[in-house]
Amino acid sequence: MITTIFRAGELAHPKQKVLNWLQRFSTFSFLDNHSYPSRPGSEEILAAGGARARFDLRIADPSAFQSLDTFINTHQGQWIFGHLGFACGSEPGSVKRNTDRGFGDCFFFVPDVLVRLDATELVITADDPQQVFKDIDACSGTIATSGHPPPNVLSRLSREEYLDTIDKLRQHILRGDCYEINFCQEFYAEDSVVDPLAMYHRLAALSPAPFAAFYRVDDQWLACSSPERYLRKQGSQVISQPIKGTLKRDPLAMQPDDEAQARVLYNSAKDRSENVMIVDLVRNDLSRFCIEGSVKVDELYGVYVFPQVYQMISTISGEVDPGIPLGRMLADSFPMGSMTGAPKRRVTELITEYEVSARGLYSGTVGYIRPDGDFDFNVVIRSILYDSTARYLSLPAGSGITFYSDPSLEWEECLIKAAAMRRALG
Repeated sequence: MITTIFRAGELAHPKQKVLNWLQRFSTFSFLDNHSYPSRPGSEEILAAGGARARFDLRIADPSAFQSLDTFINTHQGQWIFGHLGFACGSEPGSVKRNTDRGFGDCFFFVPDVLVRLDATELVITADDPQQVFKDIDACSGTIATSGHPPPNVLSRLSREEYLDTIDKLRQHILRGDCYEINFCQEFYAEDSVVDPLAMYHRLAALSPAPFAAFYRVDDQWLACSSPERYLRKQGSQVISQPIKGTLKRDPLAMQPDDEAQARVLYNSAKDRSENVMIVDLVRNDLSRFCIEGSVKVDELYGVYVFPQVYQMISTISGEVDPGIPLGRMLADSFPMGSMTGAPKRRVTELITEYEVSARGLYSGTVGYIRPDGDFDFNVVIRSILYDSTARYLSLPAGSGITFYSDPSLEWEECLIKAAAMRRALG
């Protein structure tokens, strides 16, 4: 593999050209931070196409993380991309799984071609970077709009069923079974024909986010507009940035109104309660593989503005022993606390009992591992999942439930989170 650096200015509309070029691959990953000033930052755009090596587990038990380490060690010094589904690492039968459709539990690949793009440079790593550049340049600089009619999106739960379930979960909390639980529901459409690229492009325009992803594995597609980071390693430092706390935003809001609404969310006792419980859970997770005494909270109750919502985000960091492999870090922290609740084992049982749909890749993670062993993974939320063979479309959404949750407001929060995805479908 050869790496060649080109000037980004040599291509007109480089992002759109790269997206169109990726469509020739049956496996690819396109990660875009949309120039958000996240701390710490992330690669602006990473595009990985083709798979010269694959690690693919349809149903992954707890040994999957050790097997993944073997795959990573076999391909040391190379970029690796992929995903973990929500059920990855769980005991067979303990979590609902999609066995007949959807993304598998665990998939990673070494790409044939890697493209890194920022405001000034286009870096191509491939067997023939010059030819790849010519192929990208030959692609259209616009994204074609979808000619398909919008799908008929339905909900797996009626409003009444949802409210009844939340009341039951609040009773579990009252009895002391758990402190908080992330409960998800699925919006879906059957017999749907969509253009995945047009769908992703519209979602990114409506709701740009720092951990966005357009991802394909064969006939499975993900259009993701995630604002949340699961886990990042840079050198010896690891960080996690869980989100708990959401407030609806007027897309036309001006800065003074944004500041006022941010204060409302910051001072919300309910949202602070949700957030601090997950911060404690993440601190505990990181302490399992970080040097004793190194885990700390860098930011608590940070409020950030996104197109549809205000989000409360906290940052937890720690120093990891260089000898601890990625698989160990994943085994000790996955699935992420913001998508389960606390305590993690018990709420996972409740999720299996009360949620009517398998989460699949939703509330899992998509990301990459660098040649030097550093990595960055998102949380798969605010996402559309599409099975082009089964023609099945899934738009899950969820919220954190505490005893003080108002079931009607939780229902509304799910609708708010799903709104941008529904608009992306027309």
